[in-house]
Parts: sequence; C-alpha cells; structure tokens
Amino acid sequence: MKSLLSIEELSPKILSDLVNSGADFKLIRDSHDKPLAGQTWGMIFNKSSTRTRLSFEVGISELGGNALFLSSNDLQLGRGEPIKDTARVMGRMLHGLVIRTFDQQDLVDFSEWGKIPVVNALTDDEHPCQILADLLTIQELHGTWDGKKIAFIGDGYSNMSISWMWAAKHLGFELVIAAPKQYQPPAEFLARLDAPNVIITDSPTEAAGNADVINTDVWLSMGQEGQEAKEELFKGFQVNESLLKSANKDHLVLHCLPAYRGKEISEEVLEAHADTIFQQAENRLHAQKAVLAWLCG
Repeated sequence: MKSLLSIEELSPKILSDLVNSGADFKLIRDSHDKPLAGQTWGMIFNKSSTRTRLSFEVGISELGGNALFLSSNDLQLGRGEPIKDTARVMGRMLHGLVIRTFDQQDLVDFSEWGKIPVVNALTDDEHPCQILADLLTIQELHGTWDGKKIAFIGDGYSNMSISWMWAAKHLGFELVIAAPKQYQPPAEFLARLDAPNVIITDSPTEAAGNADVINTDVWLSMGQEGQEAKEELFKGFQVNESLLKSANKDHLVLHCLPAYRGKEISEEVLEAHADTIFQQAENRLHAQKAVLAWLCG
C-alpha cells in the first residue's frame, strides 16, 4: 500500500516519473483513463484551502472517483476520538485519504491504521504536491531542472523550503535558500539532508544571482498570523524588481499562493510573472492526478 507523505520518502525516479505523468495528464485531460472509477476518496482538511481543495476535488472527479470533503468540524476527531479509531473506520469505507493538517505524524498514523493510500495535502513539515506542480512548471518552461539554479527566498525552515531541499537532494539541481539566520534550517536537519548542492545564506542577492528560478512564499504560515516580530525580520527578503536584476535573463518567478503583495513579493513582480504563477497553480491539478493514479497502480 503506497502513500505520498513527503518528498523526502520518494526516490529520484518516482519523483521524476510523477512530474512526467502530470505532464501527460495535462496533455490528455479530456481523454485519459479513469483509474479511480467506482472509488470514494475522503478529504480531511484541518487548514483552510483554495487551490488544494479545488485541485483535489476536480482531480478525483476527472479520474472517475468521488471526493468526500470532511472538515475537522465534521468528524469525531474534533471531540477527541483517537486517529487510530477514525482511521480504521475510514479504511473500511474509503479507497484513500487526502489530508491537510498541522502535524506530519497524523498522516503517518492514518496510513498505519487505515491501511489505505494517504496523500499529504500540506502539513507543517512538507508540501509535496506543491513541489511536484512547481517542478512540472519548471520542466514546461525551462525544459529541465538539470543544471539550473533555483532560489528560495523566505522562511528557510518552512514546509515549502523543506520540500524544496529534499527535491534538490533527489534531483541534483542547485538550490540556494535565503532566509534570516533565525529562520534557517538547523544543523541537525542539514546533516540528515547531506546535500552539498543545497546552500543556505542570509543574502537574497546571493540567492537570486544568476538564478534560473526564484521562488518565494508567505513569511507567516497558517497559524503564525500576527507574529509581527517575525515579519519584521523578513523585510529585506522581498522578491522585487531590484532583486531580480541579478537573476538570469530568462528567469522564472514562482509563488505557491496566496500572495501578500508588498510583503514577500511586490505587486509589480507578481503581475509581471502572473502567467507563470497561475500556470503553476493550474499544475497542482495535473500533478495531483499523477499522484492519485500512481497510488492506484
């Protein structure tokens, strides 16, 4: 029984194969097989969502399945039922689960006790589906990630930056993360990662210099709203026109959205790169269909 819990756990081949499969699904969106025909997949969302919910509901439907959306208020989990009990019930009725929550261990527990495929639709530790969509976008617009320099500017130890680091470890491209020192990956994580092609700096200019892809995300993740002291540390880490002058001429700008214009990215840069950013958002659908089909294979 397969699950997608993290980029860390994927092999380089599976990671590349999922991106290529997403590209195939995009090409034949209206004419592909229906590997989820007759299946019902649960969607447990303990965090708010726009792109993730839309892309999974549409994707499950287009693959022939039925999506059952469940918020935390709909389940006895909210009243203290153990995950292992909920998971064992769901495992007898559903064909798979898509989970968006805070604690990565919750996904591990659902997978262990439910014995059905589980997809990480975002946790505090990783955001694997977003990385697959981002890699698909890079492949579409640059042809490959091989030999490319990818910069991530923002929180250096967030779910997005962590997933990017594991992707760089598996695929071998150069990744430079620019973050304030207080929000850089800890030494023990970098030792476990063991990836010399991942560089950590507190200089956004160093990260953006000769970069082929500049990626950013919100400074305050869900649950961190109102942390003004943290936000203050990131004021020199905005992706703006001045910063991009040092990037390669044909650079891409990525943002997983929602974007807070005037904070992590300027209004001018977001609108100048809107076609890429919304292509990136659309690719969530195609990459996730690849994941769902893989889990059913």
